[in-house]
Order: sequence, then C-alpha cells, then structure tokens
Amino acid sequence: MPHPSKFKQEDDSKPIPHPPRYKEHLQILAADLKLAYKALYEAIQPIPYIRDRLYCVDKVFIEGGSEKWVGDGTFRGKGTSWVRLESYKDIYANPPGKPIRYIIQADPGFGKTTQTLQYTFNWSTGVKGSPFADVQLLIYLRLRQLRGIRSLAVAIKRYILPKSCHLTIADIRKILEATTSVAIVLDGWDEYPELDTELGGYMRDIITARASPNHAVTLTTRYLPKEFPATARRVRLTGFDDQARDQYIRKAVVGDDDEAVEQIRQRLKDNPVLADLCQVPLFFVMFAHLAHEKEEFKRFRSVTEFFSFMIKCFHDHLRNKVKDRNVEKQSHQYEGRHEALSAMAYEGLSKPDQQIVWKKAELIRRLGEGFYEHHKRIGLLVEEEVITDQTTADGFDVYTSEIRFYHKLFCEWYAAYHLAELAVTLDGAELSSELKKLDPYDLQYLYRFACGLDPAAGKKIISYLQSLKGGDKFAVLCILEQTGEVDDIVETVRKLCADTVSIKRGDTKLLQRSTVQLLDIASSHKIPISCLHLDGCVSEAVKASGNILLNSGLHVPPSSTLEKIKITGRSLDIPEQKMIELLAYAGECERLEKLTLQCLIPLSAVPAEQIPPSLKTRNIEVLLHSLGELVYHLNLTQGKWVTHGSGTARIGDTVYLNHRKQDEHKWTVRELTRAAAAGVPTVCLHVDGCLSEAVTAGGNLLLNSGLHVPPSSTLETIEITQEGLEIPEEKMIGLLAYAEKCERLKKLTFKGEQLLIPVSVSAGKIPPSLKTRNIEVLLHSLGELVYHLSLTQGKWVTHGSGTARIGDTVYLNHRKKDEYIKWTVRELTRAAAAGVSTACLHLDGCLSEAVTAGGNLLLNSELHVPPSSTLEAIEIAEGGPDIPEENMFASRLRKWLPIRPTKITREGLDLPEEKLIGLLAYAEKCERLKKLT
Repeated sequence: MPHPSKFKQEDDSKPIPHPPRYKEHLQILAADLKLAYKALYEAIQPIPYIRDRLYCVDKVFIEGGSEKWVGDGTFRGKGTSWVRLESYKDIYANPPGKPIRYIIQADPGFGKTTQTLQYTFNWSTGVKGSPFADVQLLIYLRLRQLRGIRSLAVAIKRYILPKSCHLTIADIRKILEATTSVAIVLDGWDEYPELDTELGGYMRDIITARASPNHAVTLTTRYLPKEFPATARRVRLTGFDDQARDQYIRKAVVGDDDEAVEQIRQRLKDNPVLADLCQVPLFFVMFAHLAHEKEEFKRFRSVTEFFSFMIKCFHDHLRNKVKDRNVEKQSHQYEGRHEALSAMAYEGLSKPDQQIVWKKAELIRRLGEGFYEHHKRIGLLVEEEVITDQTTADGFDVYTSEIRFYHKLFCEWYAAYHLAELAVTLDGAELSSELKKLDPYDLQYLYRFACGLDPAAGKKIISYLQSLKGGDKFAVLCILEQTGEVDDIVETVRKLCADTVSIKRGDTKLLQRSTVQLLDIASSHKIPISCLHLDGCVSEAVKASGNILLNSGLHVPPSSTLEKIKITGRSLDIPEQKMIELLAYAGECERLEKLTLQCLIPLSAVPAEQIPPSLKTRNIEVLLHSLGELVYHLNLTQGKWVTHGSGTARIGDTVYLNHRKQDEHKWTVRELTRAAAAGVPTVCLHVDGCLSEAVTAGGNLLLNSGLHVPPSSTLETIEITQEGLEIPEEKMIGLLAYAEKCERLKKLTFKGEQLLIPVSVSAGKIPPSLKTRNIEVLLHSLGELVYHLSLTQGKWVTHGSGTARIGDTVYLNHRKKDEYIKWTVRELTRAAAAGVSTACLHLDGCLSEAVTAGGNLLLNSELHVPPSSTLEAIEIAEGGPDIPEENMFASRLRKWLPIRPTKITREGLDLPEEKLIGLLAYAEKCERLKKLT
C-alpha cells in the first residue's frame, strides 16, 4: 500500500508557506468533500428503477480483473505486455517518489466509475490500507460536468462542495497550493464535452502534468488521451470472471442462499448468448438482479432480446408500483412511442464530439414533460443539478439541470431505433455516408441493436460492415442479433472458418470478442474450423479456467470442431507446466490434428507420462517452428523435440540478434541452443548493435540486455556489427576464445562503421585451435576494403597483397558523430600499417584552431590524426575567405612545389604562417602524398 508520502511532491524547492487560517480551511474543505462524496457513494443503483433500494458502494463493489501495462514508457510497440494485478489496490503500489499520472482504461460498463466511487468511500471513511487512506485531500470530478472549467478550484467549488460551504474559490486555490498531499480522480475522459477542442486545454494540462504537477492524478477513460506523460502508469479493467460473478451474487443479491445462487448460475448457463455480455459488470449486475427477481425470466436468443426484456421490466416495475389505470395506460404509450428520444440519442452519438448530456429545458421541449418525468421515474434518464457561468445580482451562482442516460449503453439502445429507421429509408450510398459517422468499434451495441430491431435494416447495415476491413467477423454478431437463430448464418460462418481464423495482438477487443464468438458458434453447430492462429495475443498465464487466456482478458474455450491451432509470440514464455496445460487443452479439442507453436518452449523434454494419452492415440502432431525453416516435432511417447529428416536439417538463413528486436532475443538464443543440442548446423549468426561493452562474460557473448549467448557447437559463421562499440585487445581475445568453442565455426566477421577493432592482436594470445582449424577472421573497413587476421602474426592483412587500395574519398566531416571520426582515423591507421593506399582524405569543418599538435592533425573533438604513409591526397574544405596564395610560398617552402597547394579555407579560422608550416610538415610525413588541397 502506498505511504502518504508517495503522493507528495519530493523536490528541493522550498515549501509554500501556509496561508492564514490554513489548517482551519483545510479541515473544512476535507469535511465538506467527504459530505459530498457520501451522497454519491451511498446512492448506487444496480438497476435504474430500484430507487427504493439504494446501495452503498462498499456493499456492491466487487473487484473484477485488472491488468497493468509493462512496457517502454510509451505504451506502444514491442517489448510490452499486460500483467495481471491481484487487486485494484496494486494500481498504486510502489509509485515513484514524484506524483505521477494513472490511467484506468476500460470499455463501457466495466466499472470505472464504481471503482472510483469506492476510492471516495475508502478515503471518506478512513479505510486502512486503501490507496488514498492517508491523502490529505481527494478530489473526485466527473469530467462530463466540466464544460468551460479552467481552474481546479472553480471545479471543486461548483461541482463538489455543498452550497452551504463558505469557502471561496480563492480559499480553495490557496489550500491546494499549500497542501503537500493531494490526489485527483478525473472520471470519464471520453465523456468530457471539450475533449477534442482547444477549450479543453486545462484538463489536458492536468493529465500531462503541465497543471497540478505536485498532485497524483488518476484518469478513467474508454480510450487513451492523445497526449499523456511517458511515466504514466496504465491499467485496464478486464471484467467479471466466474469468481467475481459469484461474489457479487452473494454480496449484493441473495447473500448466502446457495439455492438462489445456483438458480442465477443456471439461468446464465441457459443463456449462452449472454455469456460474453456478462463479463461486463454492468450487464451482469442487471442480469443477476433480474434473474433473481423475475419468475418469468426466459432464454434469450440475442442481446437485443435481453435488452428489450430489461427495458420492459423497468416500465413494468413502475406500473406495478403505482397501480393506477390512467398511469398504466400512459406508461404503455410512453414505452412504445419514443421516436423523439431515439432521434435525440442518435443525433448525440453521431456528432464528431458525442453529446450524451442535454439541458433539461431543451429535452422537455422535444420530448414533452410527461414523457420525461416517466423515464426519469423508471431510472433511464438521470437529472443532475449543475452550476452555470452566470451569477445572480447578489453574486450567487445560478444552477441549471442537465439530463443524461443512466448509462451510455441505454443511449445506444434508443439511438438504434432511429438508425434502423434510417437504414430502411436511405439507399446504399446515403446509408454508407451516414454510418461513417458511427465508429463500430466505439458503438458496437448501437450496430447490434439496430440489426436486432429490424431485419430489413440489419441486412443493409451488415452489408456495409462486411465491406470494412475485419468487419466480416463483427458482421456475424450483427447477423445473430437479427433473429437469434444461428441457422441463418451457418453458411457465413462456414465460409469464414474454411480459412485460417486469426486473433492478432493489434486487434481491437471488439474484433477479438467477435472472433471468439464466431468460434463458439462454429463449435456448437459442428462447423469445421480449419485453423485458429493466435498471433502475439496469448497472455503470460496462457490458460485460465481451462481456456486459453488472451492479453485482452478474453477466454478462448476448447472447440470440438477445431482442426489446427497455431500459437505465435516469440516473447511468450511457456514453461513446462504451462506446456502440459496447453497439451491438455489440445486434447479437449476433439477433432484437433495439429498444434503448432512459435514461442519460448523449454529445451528439456516434456515429461512423457504427463502428455495426455488422447494426443498419442489420435496421433496429434505437435510442432515447434524454430529458426529459419527448421521445424521440430514432439515425440509424444518420449516427450523429446526431434527434427524431420534426421541429420539433414539445417538453418540456412542468417539468424539475427538485432537491437531493434530485443523482445525476441531470448527466443532466438534458446532456439540456437536447441539447434546445437540437436546437431542442426546454423549457417550464420548476425549480432547487430546489441553486444554489451563487456562483449563476453563467463565464456558467453554478453548482450546489452544482460542475456548470455553460449557458444554453439553447430554455428558456422558469426557476423558482428555495432556502432560505437570499442573492442580492445583483451576483449578481442575473449571473443576469439568464444569463437574457438564454436566447434564448426569457419568465419568470424566484423562489419559496419564505428566498430572499433584493435589495429593488431598479440599472436601469442590467439587460441591455437583457431590456427589449426584455419578459421577466417575478417574485418570490413573503409570503402570495399576487407582485412583478414593473420592468426600466426596477429596482424591485419589484405587479400591480394600489395594491390589493395581505398579508392573512394575518406571523409572526416563535422556533421559526423565523434565515434564515426574515431573509427575512420583508426581505419586510416590500419591501412597505413598494412601498406594499403588511400586515394584521398577530405577534412570538412572539423579541424581545430590549433590545426596540428605533436606532428598530428588536431580535430575539434581533440582527436589526433597521425600522418599516414599510404595517403595520396588531402583535401581541407572548411568554408570561408581564401588565404592569400603568396603566404603559401615563402622561399623556405620551394621544395614543396611538386605538391602545389591551392586553397585552404575556413570562416573565422586564423592560419598564421607557423600553423601553415605545421600543416605542411604533417604533409611531408605522409610518404606517398601527391596533393594537398
């Protein structure tokens, strides 16, 4: 649990002095905040119409699943993953010293608001061990209310504190500035009315820590803000599993009545179409209460049918409560005639900035007061009193009422009626233009409801969805909503399952959920599924409750018609026990013929006695795709991984360890080790930019990730490229010793600019076996020049003795990195030592003002360029005014006439005669020099 100091700003700045009456005002503010929060957390309605039974949040709050993001700080790209949290309290465990931002992300209905109200309860009642227990002030704001707010103090005064609170905005501002421990909870970023406008800058500034930098800020949202700090801690809620559902039933519905608990469970089993829906806490809560209270609860064929039943229950409840014939007649009218409400809901959702809150006066004008009051009484519409920007003549705030739906999903329900009407009346092009305003991944239930309400409309909507990339799977769910009869979509499902069905890491949760339900439909209707490919989307847990668990929190149950499974994810570690569980899962797939893996699989054999017997009797293939085209299969009787075509297997492609793919290093190293153990030759290992400065450790290559690469007895070639890495002689010897242990190695090659290799190696330290095995050690240098290391002399020599030449101009440029210049100078030195001619050295803007030092050229980087005995021409282009030619030709320089200098220029560089003499003296030492320009 976080200590209160974890939420304080810890810096070296002086604390802000407390304003007058600070302690008194702080106590008043804290007390009034707690009073305001009590009205919120004691008014939880599991079902909108149950107004006579309001619940305290602590009585209904159940922890669903939650996961934190572990990654590179940007929350994007490879090398990142979701890790399950044991408790919602762990979101704030061990935070950094300085206040940071927390982002809690989830789909609608997953309990973001309920969780934040639990925070207010914990803080207000002093629950020990809770995340904000010791915070001095907890500020809870609902972002949908904050249109036009440019100050945190104004938001607190207007939208939290009771009217009776006498603290002014100035008082609140001073308290916030002087208080060392403040936590802010901003609920519903996706509902913020100024989300994508310039006016919303203040709230964005809080999220990015440009405002309120000394406070810990928690944001709840459906999707990520466009801008947030790289240090933000991101969490997502994954919904209710079986355990959480049972806990809620007992805690909030039936208590310890086991028979009643079982009845609700059975009703969920009787409604498989709702199984996925009931992972969403909001839906399950309604389902549980209705399943317990309604004797006429039935089997539903679609989500639309369930929602229709639920809305009817809301109206029935009011009719049963009032028992008035006139009210009953009017209630039926309101229930069936809601065109104006549907139009308003649709208009709000189809706007670029969705409108989900309306002014009361506007809404009554369009709906009628009687209609509004009826829907308010049944709980579908909720009224909130908010402060306007106006004040009375006496300076008091003016309040107004705003109306919203109980939950946005009910807004989608009513909007679906209007969408269905549009779909019937518009032609294809007009409908397509209209639907482009409605993102199916954001408004999935709007689409599903519309298809379920009107089959004719659904046919046109489904046609549109099938034209979208990835829309065919979502379209299946919409088809299912039309009648609830899978028979109508069997051919569509059969066609989709005839090819590989993929669930990918980058897929939206909606697309993943649609695919899982597609598999379920195929399995329940005996439709063969050719292959299921789980690509980078399996969680670290691999399995949960007998199902494969995805990173998104979704479950993939075993399928009786699945023929092949392929699981890929080179960073997915499947240790022995999880491997056995995966084989057990495969055994439950009755028609399975093949299980293919490309993951981190143990090198050791799988205990044969723990391999399910059904895999052996059905002769199921279990394959492991390794490096290149290499494939192992699991011997089910011995538990060992063996290769096809014993003795002929070979990894013919170059194997890369690349600094841009560090998340795959562990997999690559393990497969190299597996290949060596199986006697499979590996043609080449290319280590690109990922060696540590130590180069080797314990006889292994050491990567900068800390991973060790042991010598491979079947490796034939090693290539090393790395910018800025210096390998001095002792590390070079360690590298050669590593090469010696690679028993089949034929070649060790160093490639690329800025890899600093010693000019020579002590011959006596070179491992003798390298000489007897005649291993080639090659170095790619300037231009096309390639050296090989003489293992008897320790010198770098060139192929074609005496004829090697660096024909291209070699540049030392001020725009190049120091590492590149250092590498170039070393390679010039190596060329001179090997007697290799260099056609030209061009120095551009990198000479120091001293020009030379100790007989060498002196660069701005303080690096020395010694004279080269094989350099043929030097060009110095420094830019600026010419040096008068007569200064170049004093009588003492006549002997240089054959090397006629023409121009040495550099803006602002003073080259008096003595520096020119030094430069020409340097040229004199370059024995093959023909020209200095």
